Amino acid sequence: MLSNRHLIATSLVIGCGALLGACGPTNENQPAVVISGTTMGTYYRVSMVGLDKSREPELRQQIEAQLKEDDHELSTYKNDSVLSRFNQYQGTDPQPISNGMADAIITSLRIGHKTDNEMDITVGPLVNLWGFGPTKEPVKMPTQQQIDAARAEIGLQHLKVIQQVNGDFLQKDMPNMYVDLSTVGEGYATDHLARLVEGNGISNYLVSVGGAVVSRGHNPEGKPWQVAIQKPTDKENAVEAIVDLQGMGISTSGSYRNYYELDGKRLSHIIDPATGRPITHKLVSATVIAPTALEADGWDTGLMVLGTQKALALAEKEHLAVYLITKEPNGFKITMTPQFKAYLRKADKSR
Repeated sequence: MLSNRHLIATSLVIGCGALLGACGPTNENQPAVVISGTTMGTYYRVSMVGLDKSREPELRQQIEAQLKEDDHELSTYKNDSVLSRFNQYQGTDPQPISNGMADAIITSLRIGHKTDNEMDITVGPLVNLWGFGPTKEPVKMPTQQQIDAARAEIGLQHLKVIQQVNGDFLQKDMPNMYVDLSTVGEGYATDHLARLVEGNGISNYLVSVGGAVVSRGHNPEGKPWQVAIQKPTDKENAVEAIVDLQGMGISTSGSYRNYYELDGKRLSHIIDPATGRPITHKLVSATVIAPTALEADGWDTGLMVLGTQKALALAEKEHLAVYLITKEPNGFKITMTPQFKAYLRKADKSR
């Protein structure tokens, strides 16, 4: 949550730790209708301006139904989800998936290839091995043999989306392959909620699921929605920067909150597919602004795995709006691309 009295906090933990909040004091003449709750192991929040309060129950029902549908598709914690059934399937025949799920996987594969396979949605065996999946934390450090065995079961080249007139299908050429879409799940759900809200004739809103946010139009004060990026600290009231989304999606991935300690070592939930181990570099937070929350959600994880220098080089090559926070001996260093700076609140553009 953001303590600044001029900010409306979304009270949502971004992917792996940072907080985003919609900025701007409320206007009592046109207050926002806010619907919030839990989904996918995190929180969601939908703020809408100009909505008749009597429509809130109907909208809440639609929102919760959409989130339930998305969770039923992507969850690795539910054995009967579409993704879990695909992971349990010990064969190589194409399996039916929704058009939305196909788009999410295609986006993930594209970003994965551009990040030199560092954003890898097949990394599930390693995520589970290190205790960040549906299974519990390991009681001891995985051995190199276990890591090598898990790495042998991953690889984007083994996964393919088939789009046909009769539907979309997902195919793996290794029966034991385990796909994990948690890296894009929040963005996926956020985009769906944004479309749902617009489909109900609402043009001024801010939607967030976990660390993914999309906004359109203006806030209750009649100004553009703004979002605050939290400092990489366990204190939830420290704002690093504020951006005007201008109708775009934003997502942050960080390594400083979602972790556990084992054998005296602090282990991040972000796994490097190349080594099979949690990342150890000094990049602690990556924020990406993109046309959709799904796109931003996919890029932020890949950039986090790459580390500061490689992430910045790739962001510049791809003309991405990226904001990186790196841990240094005397504090934190901020690095951003020119594309991101264009979204900063005017007071922050001089940094």
